[in-house]
Amino acid sequence: MLVPRLPLRTFTTAHAHPPPAYRIPRNSRGSLPVYTDIRNAGTRHLTLIRNIEGNADALAQDLAGSLHPPGSPEAQRMRVQILHSKHVVLSGGLWKNHVARWLLDRGF
Repeated sequence: MLVPRLPLRTFTTAHAHPPPAYRIPRNSRGSLPVYTDIRNAGTRHLTLIRNIEGNADALAQDLAGSLHPPGSPEAQRMRVQILHSKHVVLSGGLWKNHVARWLLDRGF
């Protein structure tokens, strides 16, 4: 007696995301290029992401929309700026660890 063969099922993930339009290569020591800078006698805190390859505007929009919960005091205080289309500067707080964790969660 012959058993009918069932067609192969293909599985797709429901939460598949397209690859981002930017890439953040590691520095020469193998770390993410996320740095802090404190200016104006400690009153101005900056977080820098350097040497972005691709669309830095897309990275800035992703960070602004998902680094902090919408409506939180941190989200209201954070300002995102793009320098020379290769660097992103976050002002308003020291968020180096938050940004590094955000990048690691996205596979960078």
